[in-house]
Amino acid sequence: MTRHTDVVVIGGGQAGLAAGYYLRRAGIDFTVLDAQATPGGAWQHAWDSLHLFSPAAHSSLPGRLMPQQEGRPFPDLAHVLEYLADYEKRYELPIQRGVRVTGVHDASPLLRMETDTGAWTARAVISATGTWWRPFIPAVPGRSDFHGRQHHTVEYRSPWDYAGRRVIVVGGGNSGAQIAADLAPHATVRWVTQRPARYLPDEIDGRALFEIATQRVQSGGPRISDLGDIVAVPPVRAARDAGLIPDHRMFDSLTAGEARWADGTVWPSDAIIWCTGFRPALSHLTPLGLRTEGGRIPTEGTRAVADPRIHLLGYGDWTGPASATLIGVGRTAREATREITELLSA
Repeated sequence: MTRHTDVVVIGGGQAGLAAGYYLRRAGIDFTVLDAQATPGGAWQHAWDSLHLFSPAAHSSLPGRLMPQQEGRPFPDLAHVLEYLADYEKRYELPIQRGVRVTGVHDASPLLRMETDTGAWTARAVISATGTWWRPFIPAVPGRSDFHGRQHHTVEYRSPWDYAGRRVIVVGGGNSGAQIAADLAPHATVRWVTQRPARYLPDEIDGRALFEIATQRVQSGGPRISDLGDIVAVPPVRAARDAGLIPDHRMFDSLTAGEARWADGTVWPSDAIIWCTGFRPALSHLTPLGLRTEGGRIPTEGTRAVADPRIHLLGYGDWTGPASATLIGVGRTAREATREITELLSA
């Protein structure tokens, strides 16, 4: 049996919840289809020691401030998960769990979603699947020859899994810095980056980053990347100041048991953690043929240029400044809902 609703939101993480909040306020009939069995989106798969780099009040979805966590200026992972679970209950969001959307098809004037539990049709779709499910690892000569453990950020959970080992952490962003700092007391770590690590000023946290992103939208201010790549959260700052995580340039190749540099330097290693980023998880939109030759789906705000029934929410700055953050996704969710309301009215 095919079920119908006016709007289907694909993904029940932070972007899907923000979309649900505004769709409910607009009185639109909608359903959220989420592949996960439990609340929290990608957050429930992050590493154990992860902390936000914004205070709770500045890490909130629309309509509901994240409560302050006692004794912690920067909330931990468990607190974030509790907040997200409470959020969807508070607003009674209609989330169907354990439903994986395999393809979105044009069934004009409707859109048809094929899932592993049956089909849905809708007049509009918000894709909010994020990037966590498409980890990126660069093609490095010899990577397939390396005999040690190779994990991506998505697989890292605890430093105890690497205790006493020699570990290379690859990546000059926040994940690379945080995981290197997490490992440093327990393993012999070499942190490698493409260029010297660029820390944002210590006083900058996620709240300031959101303000910078807002200023850039309003008046063309500086880009965050012009200021630095890494937020110096307390554990990273402590490890940096103690000299535990000096950064080295990226190696040139791998062998069975070591990394090699062009100058002849070698570093034997038991494991590599690739903190090398993600790509948008958009394979479910492939049947619509929205991608250009460059592989990107062109958008105006969150709306797909080639099909105004499709909105992409929460994938990063290309679908809205800071839209991949808890505090930033609300602004783009509100705008997407406004445009969808106009579409449905027409």
